[in-house]
Amino acid sequence: MTHEPMPGQDPARSFLKALQPLLRRLNTERTISPGKVGVLRHVAEHGPATTSELATVVYVSPQAISLAARELERLGFVVRVPDATDRRRIWIEITDAGRQKLAQESSAGHGWLDRAITERLTPEDRNTLEAAIPILRKLGAEATVD
Repeated sequence: MTHEPMPGQDPARSFLKALQPLLRRLNTERTISPGKVGVLRHVAEHGPATTSELATVVYVSPQAISLAARELERLGFVVRVPDATDRRRIWIEITDAGRQKLAQESSAGHGWLDRAITERLTPEDRNTLEAAIPILRKLGAEATVD
């Protein structure tokens, strides 16, 4: 039998345990991996990046980013552009098709989540959830690498 921590004893574990099914459900609506979405999001928001920069931001190895970038390039969502001064450096840039794909992937699952919040949460639950959003943003800002 597994031992569940008492409320307040392990907030990190409880938070992750509550969040994981939501993320899994949202990701079922996506057609590309969360890592590839992260690459698209980063280059859309911050401009061209190298694979080593992207590896740091997306929390994967440079080899994994190289594979992801090749796949995204094959799909027409990014292009690789050699640096003008250092031909060894390659920049990953998002294409218009990549921006469209990012918009689709970002909105994937939103309909389900909107319905779930509306249909399954009480007004008090929705107020509590809304009150927690600034706290979650604070945690997210702390976790940002770039």
